[in-house]
This record gives sequence, C-alpha cells and structure tokens, in this order.
Amino acid sequence: MYAVIETGGKQYKVQKGDEIFVEKLATEDGKEVEFKVVAVQGSNGLVVGNPYVDVAKVFGKVVKTGKSKKITVFTYKPKKSSKRKMGHRQPYTKVQIESIFEDVNKEK
Repeated sequence: MYAVIETGGKQYKVQKGDEIFVEKLATEDGKEVEFKVVAVQGSNGLVVGNPYVDVAKVFGKVVKTGKSKKITVFTYKPKKSSKRKMGHRQPYTKVQIESIFEDVNKEK
C-alpha cells in the first residue's frame, strides 16, 4: 500500500516506514502530523482524489527539524562591476510515516 501526499506545495509518494524530508512544519519534534492525501493505492486499487481523497489518512511522526547544507548564490551583471554573493540554508522537517489508513466502507 502506498499513498501520494501533499505538503509544502509538493507531492510525495510514501509507504509505511518511509522517512521523508519536507518543507518546515510548525510542529515540535516527536509530535504526530496528518497529511492531505492526493491518491492512495490500497485494497480497492488506485483511488485518486478530486483534489483530495477524503476516505484516506496518512499519519507521520516528526523526527527532527533542521537546516540543509549551505548553498552559495552568486549574481553579477557583466560589464557593470556589479556582484553579490549570498548564502542560503533551507529549513526542513524530517518525518517518519507511521500509518496509512483507508476506510473502504466510506467509498462512494
């Protein structure tokens, strides 16, 4: 069984036990989060939502929150003596998928 979830404007294909890195969530470490389900592959085959699947739920546990490695951003304008060097560290949340729940009795 797998599901396609949406968080932070991105979609992820997940299974139970997967660890994924998502955009930073406003939760503390060790807390449980619920994701919006776009599609789920289960006992009824593939069910695709419009836009979300209401009968399916995906729960995950926040493992840690941190920042990724630093990247260097360098911009310049040729022949103008204009340069700018910056760095950026993207914040992330590491989530472990605990369970994928599909209620087959509520199927339309």
